[in-house]
Amino acid sequence: MKIGIIGSGALGSNVARALANKGLRATIANKSGPASMATLLAELGPTITAGTIEQAANADIVLVAVPWVALKTLLSGLPAWNNRIVIDGTNPVIFLDPDSPDAKDPSNPLAAYGIKAINLGGKYSSAVFRELVPGARLVKAFNHLDARVLPQPEAAGGRRTLFYSGDDAAAKSEVRKLLETTGCFPVDLGPLDVGAPLMELPFGALAMSNFIKI
Repeated sequence: MKIGIIGSGALGSNVARALANKGLRATIANKSGPASMATLLAELGPTITAGTIEQAANADIVLVAVPWVALKTLLSGLPAWNNRIVIDGTNPVIFLDPDSPDAKDPSNPLAAYGIKAINLGGKYSSAVFRELVPGARLVKAFNHLDARVLPQPEAAGGRRTLFYSGDDAAAKSEVRKLLETTGCFPVDLGPLDVGAPLMELPFGALAMSNFIKI
């Protein structure tokens, strides 16, 4: 099964590392083009290749790992999803420049963490994301942990827990297999309406929960 990763920032690059560590093949893409990822590819080895966003989006399983503010632009104009699996790895936050006024805004309770929550008008983020990928089978995953720990699935004598959520049982089964192959311990949080808000940064009850299955 072909895997595509859209986004080469903290999440996209660390998922690529997790896949490369297990010898899994994937195509990674970003808005700057394949040449911009030469250093990353040299680190990852031969199983991870660079491509265009369109090429990554044509994989059987596509992880979207881009900042929330870039979602609409990057996903617009892509070929039809045609029932393929899309993993929503995003969170509705803005990452703040530490020297910006927003980073020192006393009205923002998250300023100390370098982020600002985006107001989605009462919706949870995967409900908004779903509208941007019509025809896809959507699963929420990879978003609730510090991305830097993803390439180290074994910890404290056990396996790091990764939550996932979705409405399509077959799509969730494929994502579960992927999570297991990376070495993590997958936990199904149920349908999107239930599980996705629990995982969503910054206010989900399970956001940043780093559980280890012994």
